[in-house]
Parts: sequence; structure tokens; C-alpha cells
Amino acid sequence: MPWDEGLVNSLVYDEPDPKEGRVLGYAEAIHEALSILMEKREDVFVLGQGVDDPTGMFGTTRGLKERFGPERVFDTPLSEEGMTGVCVGAAMNGLRPVYFHNRPDFILLTMNQLVSHGAKASYMDNGQTRVPMVIWSAIGRGWGSGAQHSQAIQGLLLGVPGLKIVMPSNPFDAKGLLISAIEDNNPVLVFEHRWLMKQKGVVPPGYYRVPLGKGVYRRRGKDLTVVGTSHALHLAQQALDSLEKESITADVIDLRCLKPLDEEIVLASVAKTGKILIVDTGWAMGGACAEIGCLVAEKGFRSLRAPIRRVGLPDCPTPAGATLETFFYPSVDTMVGAIRRLHKE
Repeated sequence: MPWDEGLVNSLVYDEPDPKEGRVLGYAEAIHEALSILMEKREDVFVLGQGVDDPTGMFGTTRGLKERFGPERVFDTPLSEEGMTGVCVGAAMNGLRPVYFHNRPDFILLTMNQLVSHGAKASYMDNGQTRVPMVIWSAIGRGWGSGAQHSQAIQGLLLGVPGLKIVMPSNPFDAKGLLISAIEDNNPVLVFEHRWLMKQKGVVPPGYYRVPLGKGVYRRRGKDLTVVGTSHALHLAQQALDSLEKESITADVIDLRCLKPLDEEIVLASVAKTGKILIVDTGWAMGGACAEIGCLVAEKGFRSLRAPIRRVGLPDCPTPAGATLETFFYPSVDTMVGAIRRLHKE
């Protein structure tokens, strides 16, 4: 879609200061994580539709086939459930597959292998079998892809025991979390946001890990707590920047992972501010927003001075047209309105 490609290319992120360290693009950070682990561990292999083509999944897998060979980096057929079964079997037998999907929608075709087999294996045999595999995909917003190629399904998978869910928001985390995901002994789903692929950040060279299930403060404030992951958190921070003239400040917590969820950091912040806004790139109903809201209602109710608020997608399929997308997806203005209302409550 030319109009939408132009929209994505028009995204502007703050450039990091090179004095703070080496600057790397988001996709380059993912590529580096894969390269380091494939160099370090012969049990890691990469598969998926287009992982060996010239574009290489937004550049994340570009050149890996030439470097590590077709036995460890290879294209796959339109058989997502079958290939996920291959990954589950390979992981059970000591390998660490990283299965790339360019859209989370294709994960819906893998549910039998992923949910009924991969996620359950270690529970069914008392931990004797491990399934160390990663399913990677990029949320498709910004391509005008409509209802079947732009879904953010992390909320659907949040309730599946045995699955871990990672959602980075910057290049540093994209690299460190992917390394942790690949080295984890359980199935891990990594959801990137396509709009973050244009972002640059300070990324140390070499091997490092960002722990799964450990959130981090992106900023500190006094009036409310904003919790979320991925691109939604960027929108919220832009909104807070525009509200500085109104002296509204907030704790901003990047969870990094939806599962395991860092409950401690959320509850500690709510105990201080008394108000919480949860933001997500997926549907507001029944997903990450609802789960985190329930957590605060169960364990932090006495700290609350206002109702729990959330910003996510409306309860309808994604439209494809540019005009309808404008109303469907939350924007900085959406975040500004939500923060301002919560501040007044």
C-alpha cells in the first residue's frame, strides 16, 4: 500500500547520543542476537517463510543463510502447523528452533501444535521433556493489511499455560530479550511491532541477556502509573511529553514481557500514584489490559484512588482503509485524552 508505506517511512524517532554507546537499528539488533547465538550454539537454527530471501524478514535474518548454511537457515512451505510440529519435535530432541512469521496471524494456524503439544509437554511428563523453541512475529500495523494480516494476538495467548510472551520496545531489549528467549527451556513467543523497526538505540556489542519477566521504569512521575509494552508505550510517552506544560507526570513501566508478568513493579508504582492506565497494541477486551487491570484490582485495590483505565483496540476487526485505521488505532491524542481524564478523576 503506497500510502501506508509512506506513513511507516515517515516515522521519526529520537536519535540516541553516540556518546552513550554504539548505536544500532532495531532490526540490526535482532540480527545480531541471532548471529551471536548461532555462532555460540550449534543447536540453534532459524526457519520461516522468507528468512533466506533478500529482505530477510525486515533485515533481521539477512545473510544468515550464507553465513551458517541452508541446514540451519531455511525457507518453509505454507504449512504453519506442520512446521511448528517440526519445531516442537526438534526442541524435544535437544535443538533450539527459531520459527519466524512475518505476521502473528499465521500463528493462529499453529495452535494445535503450539497450545496442545509444545506448551504442555513439560507439564505432562513431570518436567522430563523441555521444549526450548521461539516463535517470532511482527505485528502488522501500518501496512493496510486489514483484518487477517494485522492482528495483535498476544492477549489470546496470554491464558495458555506453558507459553512465555515477550514484547520489546527498543533495540537494546530486542536483542537481549531474544537471546534470553532462545536460551530459555520453554516455548517463548516474541512479538515485535513493525513500526519499531525504524528505531535506533544504544546496543552494546557482544552477548548479553535481558531477563524474562522483569519490567523497568522508563520514567518516574507523581500523578499516575502508565503500564504497557512495545509501540503502545511509545505513544504514551509522547503523550506525556505533550502534557509537561500541564505539569502532569507519570511513572511509565515497560513490562518487556506479558508472561511472566512483573507484578511487583506494577503494584509498587500503583501504591505510590493511586492511579493506573494500561496500554496495549492488542484488543482492550480480555487481553493484556484486562489481565493487568485484574491484577491491580485483586492485589492493589486499597491503593487505588480512581478507576482502572485502559487503552487498547476496540472490539472489532481491523479495517484496511487509511481513514478507518485512523479511528481504529490509538494515537498520541488518544493517550493524551486518557491520561488527562485519569489525572482529573
